[in-house]
Amino acid sequence: MLLMRPSQIRIRKFLAAISATALLALGGTAGTLAISPPAAAASLPDFTEVIQEVEGSVVNIRTTESVKVRRPHSGGTDPYEMFRWFFGPDFMPGMPEPDGDRGKRSEEERTVPRGVGSGFVISDDGYILTNHHVVAKANGVFVTLTNGKEYEAEVIGTDSRTDMALIKIDAKDLTPMKIGDSANLKKGQWVLAIGSPFGLDSTVTAGIVSAINRETGDYLPFIQTDVAVNPGNSGGPLINLEGEVVGVNSQIVSRSGGFMGISLAIPIDEAMDVVEQLKESGKVTRGRIGVQISTVSDEVASALGLDETQGALVSKVESKGPAADAGVRSGDVILEFDGNAIKRMTDLPRIVGGTAPGTRSTMKVWRKGKVQTLKVKVGEMPSDSDSSPFTTPDQESSSTDALGLKVKPLPAETQQALGISQGVVVTDADGPASKAGITEGDIILMVNDQDIEDTKQYAKVVSGLSTDKAAAILVMRDNASLWVAVTPQK
Repeated sequence: MLLMRPSQIRIRKFLAAISATALLALGGTAGTLAISPPAAAASLPDFTEVIQEVEGSVVNIRTTESVKVRRPHSGGTDPYEMFRWFFGPDFMPGMPEPDGDRGKRSEEERTVPRGVGSGFVISDDGYILTNHHVVAKANGVFVTLTNGKEYEAEVIGTDSRTDMALIKIDAKDLTPMKIGDSANLKKGQWVLAIGSPFGLDSTVTAGIVSAINRETGDYLPFIQTDVAVNPGNSGGPLINLEGEVVGVNSQIVSRSGGFMGISLAIPIDEAMDVVEQLKESGKVTRGRIGVQISTVSDEVASALGLDETQGALVSKVESKGPAADAGVRSGDVILEFDGNAIKRMTDLPRIVGGTAPGTRSTMKVWRKGKVQTLKVKVGEMPSDSDSSPFTTPDQESSSTDALGLKVKPLPAETQQALGISQGVVVTDADGPASKAGITEGDIILMVNDQDIEDTKQYAKVVSGLSTDKAAAILVMRDNASLWVAVTPQK
């Protein structure tokens, strides 16, 4: 028998008392340990009712196209004819054809499957919205409803810039989807996609809004989500939990060709603006003012005296265009158009494009340290204008200035050809100007807020520049203008 000293007995009794107290505090007894049930987990949304409500308005779209194939002639003696029919007329080049076979092969058109996509009903009389790239170059568009009925569709109109298309089937009493308001979307909001990924019609996926107003280079502010979207989902609806369409699924960002967590949808507000024009005329008419623009960098904003980096920097003004008639100049920063603030360069094309041609609009521009208000009559979107070449003059400055430049006068005929009335031509670039990207042949139009009239005035402006601050140099190159920040050398 193992005997314990009195001190050991007291320690064991003390520990037993502590354990019993702890158990009682947890709601149990000295002999049992009672654990309270965990707090109820936050419940996830139930999508079943929304899907039942809207699924019947989503359609599968398949398209066909015509391709030319070479038809083998009968009765020929060429043993390689079938190979050339499959692999093309240049199969086994250099192999002579048997006499009498030349010219007997002919081409024929065949209708072949082109692809699949999705769409959704927007009116009870058969109008359906989908993507431009779903129906582009197709010679046949076929729509299948969820009840299995298939219709051949008529393409009412398409718009490649927004990737939207309006098609119509000969059907009545369809259930259109409710159109929501994409302007009210917020990050983190639940959304659903219904479509036909890889031809698997009526497939539902869910996720959240990852970002809004996502620019991709096409001047279209996309909705970014993490909803699984794959080839075949194009043209299908992006739906909120109220069963309203808030976007049209259009693109994915992927390195594999399949879904990798980033999907892009066209805001339904933008899409419906396009639909109205397509329904009315089969095409989309956009406004334009005749300027080329670029981004306002932090350096340029500071050099021009702007309080913040904002606006669209005018690189070129089209001769005799709406902006030129309104008095817009190269180097202006457009801050506002028709009461809409231009926060980023890409805001301007979208706002102007959505303005009806013929509208008289108000612009606010930043010029020489001040805000100026101009009136412009919006024109209609034209084709790209041709560029005009320019020649370099003969006289030049003899020494390199503080910017590292040598310049020449700009001849009157060159100014006329370019539609400008000022500037000097760079004949040599070194030092800070060269490092900033200015090269021989560039035309300098402005230095900070000073118009450059001739070489003498240019030299005076440059000599007065501070060596502690970058100067903003407006340069014309290849018939387009850009601002370059250059810090003069001491």
